[in-house]
Amino acid sequence: MDDRSIIEDIGDLVEEEKRLRARHEATEGLGDDDRARLQEVEERLDQCWDLLRQRRAAEEYQRDPDEAQVRPVSEVEGYRQ
Repeated sequence: MDDRSIIEDIGDLVEEEKRLRARHEATEGLGDDDRARLQEVEERLDQCWDLLRQRRAAEEYQRDPDEAQVRPVSEVEGYRQ
């Protein structure tokens, strides 16, 4: 997966997240399925951003960005902000 594909995925996920959040505000809550999907979208977004950062760091240090790998949700979600 190249940077462009990752950025496109991020864009798609952000749009879905916006739709889910708008539905949440409009209906004063989300059903179980929508809540679960929102969590999945947020986690996938974090993974995409992490992968993009890995690829860019590899490029900066003259390493192969294609060696970057999607990290598990448990690892990405455990990062300190």
